[in-house]
Amino acid sequence: MSTTETLVARGKQLAAGAGALATAVALGATLLAAPAQAAPGPAKPFGVVTAKTGLSQRQYPSTDSSVRGHLHHRAQVGLVCKVRTQSVGGNTVWYLTREERASWVAAKYVTNSGYVKYCKDVQRSRHEPNHAAKHAVG
Repeated sequence: MSTTETLVARGKQLAAGAGALATAVALGATLLAAPAQAAPGPAKPFGVVTAKTGLSQRQYPSTDSSVRGHLHHRAQVGLVCKVRTQSVGGNTVWYLTREERASWVAAKYVTNSGYVKYCKDVQRSRHEPNHAAKHAVG
């Protein structure tokens, strides 16, 4: 068996967890201490759309704002934070969604999974897009 085949065979043993320390010592590898895993934080809140006809995703928390997309009935959506603004069906809460292209949804038609912080209590970088034009020089 060639040296390469021996290393591959031993690498497979390492990956399988069988004799990992003995294999590493035999190969002369330097073992690095694995970083401690962070304790899991609170689960990120999500919502489920309750409106039978679905729900419009808006650019801003207002029905006058442009529609960015649509969520179907029972769709799950990640929630970043909430604000109180325009009333929809007697509910003034709107949620900022945790999607690639953040948008707003009326809380009247979303059942949330847990506590959602107010946007003023969340770091700005987490819920405001980074506009390159603001930082351009020239």
